[in-house]
Amino acid sequence: MSITILLADDHKLVREGLCSMLEKETDMVVMAQTDNGREAARLADKLNPDIVVLDINMPDLNGIDAAKLIRKNNPDIRIIALSVHSGRRFVTGMLKAGAAGYLVKHCAYEELARAIRLVADNKFYLSPQIHGVMIKDCISNSLENQDIFSSILTPREREVLQLVAEGTKSKDIAARLFVSIKTISTHRQQIMTKLNLNNVAELTLFAIREGLISIDD
Repeated sequence: MSITILLADDHKLVREGLCSMLEKETDMVVMAQTDNGREAARLADKLNPDIVVLDINMPDLNGIDAAKLIRKNNPDIRIIALSVHSGRRFVTGMLKAGAAGYLVKHCAYEELARAIRLVADNKFYLSPQIHGVMIKDCISNSLENQDIFSSILTPREREVLQLVAEGTKSKDIAARLFVSIKTISTHRQQIMTKLNLNNVAELTLFAIREGLISIDD
């Protein structure tokens, strides 16, 4: 049977290029594609693909939190991260979120196809560039440590932080998350208090520094 795939990447050319190449594989079928993490989670619930290929920097909901949501609701779905980032924070963040594979975007297409087959077979795959990161991580035992972002904020606060940093208004965040504007205001205040931030500008800089949003789109 064919391996069913959902692609999530906010760069249209990358996403459509991957889709075109994967559809040439006789044992793979791309069920759908999207440009943001929240829609990826929704489509994963609806379509139940074998594999979800996730970028990390995406609008609305980043790839790490999207991976956590997908794995929580659909534990049988396997996730592969495909990102320009190869730093420890991003790699360990995705692996802790439940990803079974991590590739850097400049990898050869053949490497992605191989990773998809391995991960679909309940194996794990890391790009060669990632191996050194993980070895250093194990030596320093840093996998036992959580960064400030993931340890202090709740999953909902991380969602609100990203949306605020992206410039989304409180009323629109409330509508998107199906809560009241007052609840969003409370979340914003709690986020700033926990992170010792004073305004939205500082909050946005924090989100950029943590890789939650990208400034190169």
